[in-house]
Amino acid sequence: MKSLLMILVWGLCCTASEVARAGDAKPAAGSAKESAPEKFPSPVPKQIFSHTLSAQEQELKANDLMRRFATSRKKLAADRHRPAYHFVSPESTLNDPNGLCFWQGRWHLFYQAYPPEDRRQHWGHTVSDDLVHWRDLPYAIYPGIEKMCFSGSTEVEEKQVVAFYPGIDAGMMVAVSRDPLLLNWEKIPGNPVAQPVRDSCIWKQGDTYLGLLGSERLLSSTNLVDWKVANAHFLSGPSFPIDDGNCPNFVPIGDKHILLLFSHTRGGQYLLGDYDPREFKFTPYDHGRFNHGLVAPAGVHSPSAAADGQGGVINILNLNEGKSVNGWDHIFSLAQRLTLGTDKRLRIEPVAAAASLRGPRQHIGQTALPANQEVVLDAIKGDTMELDVEIDPQTASWVQLNVLRSPNTEEFTTITFYNYDRNVNPWFRRPSVISLDSSRSSTLPDVIARPPETASIERGRDPLRLHVFLDRSVVEVFVNGKLYLAIRVYPDRADSLGVSVRAQGQGAVMNKLDAWQMQSIWP
Repeated sequence: MKSLLMILVWGLCCTASEVARAGDAKPAAGSAKESAPEKFPSPVPKQIFSHTLSAQEQELKANDLMRRFATSRKKLAADRHRPAYHFVSPESTLNDPNGLCFWQGRWHLFYQAYPPEDRRQHWGHTVSDDLVHWRDLPYAIYPGIEKMCFSGSTEVEEKQVVAFYPGIDAGMMVAVSRDPLLLNWEKIPGNPVAQPVRDSCIWKQGDTYLGLLGSERLLSSTNLVDWKVANAHFLSGPSFPIDDGNCPNFVPIGDKHILLLFSHTRGGQYLLGDYDPREFKFTPYDHGRFNHGLVAPAGVHSPSAAADGQGGVINILNLNEGKSVNGWDHIFSLAQRLTLGTDKRLRIEPVAAAASLRGPRQHIGQTALPANQEVVLDAIKGDTMELDVEIDPQTASWVQLNVLRSPNTEEFTTITFYNYDRNVNPWFRRPSVISLDSSRSSTLPDVIARPPETASIERGRDPLRLHVFLDRSVVEVFVNGKLYLAIRVYPDRADSLGVSVRAQGQGAVMNKLDAWQMQSIWP
């Protein structure tokens, strides 16, 4: 307790210049502006770390926050709905992911964190070598000049990482970090640097920094301090239903660009299009969603994305809670890799490293699905599983995969493919539909009802491929590498572990099913 108090006092007493000296930091060039005073200091413990990796690793072993996080994780692990291999805050709750970036050989992800002693938004921090196994790090950016640190993004440069984010009751804020694990963050002189305050993202074009506020207002700066409007109407061309356009992430993908967004009505979504770097304009040609129903309860929330260096984009979303939980709520999705198909439409798959969590494979080969009969797969059971299922629907009206199924179907979650590809009526032509339904996932009285997630899917001549991840209170589904659906579920029964398949109206064929029990990412 004494050491914790000393760190607390030290953190509150350190000035910005002392932090800069500790990290050999240099203020932004070209401006003599001074920062606003710290009107809203945080009481959360804060430590200034050394500037070499070996020293930082030693300091983390003795860090009071790291010990606190470990104790909290151990305590919260007893909750049966707390995920085993999806990231969740080590203590308290979390919200939007922020600032995903690759720095000195590691992936860093920040997030809206709410420390127990100060329930204002701080930037939490986690790091990974592979986008699957995550490790807690201390809180990164604290309120001070600003009352709360809202959602922004980062830009990786050769010698520093720049964070650009909205500071509530202050203005747009810039902070930089230069150390190996991005533990020390300095708010540059001149903060706040711009108005108005909006969720934001940042990228660099030549020697110019560009900051997008929401989905429309684009600012530019050459020194991170002095910003001007580059384009007040960043979006041009066709209009798509993006609503309020929060949590923007603007990233190159193949020979196009993708703008990932969050809407308080439509949840996580994206625009694909062409970017004109001379006019600072983005012209989208396609729109899609990661959330296909209500944002809450239990829906897909906001994105954080970064280029993967190979023409693709890594994307991570958070998923809302669907019931009251004790001490924690939101979780992060598995990291996704987004690419462009030959049709210039989005392709989406879990990152390849997710396979590192697999236990031994269970395999079921080609299996006939008789019409109107549920086929229970007795050998496949679990609530922390990966399933890779391929079905030929043939002329069945619909085919269905049931997961987290209790033996007498008191609880189950369904993934249903409505087969409009079959040639039944020449006057009726429409894309097939996939539905993810949690309406009978739980018998608990405090689980909030959610309508099914429903989306159109163009299957073509390919069989139906469902790549499913189950992790206690989340179901994620990747459909034919083109579509993503996810919901939170809360089975109450200990035996809600089963898997079954069904074809309706006419028979179908399950070409194969592979299943793996997934390992936990936590010690």
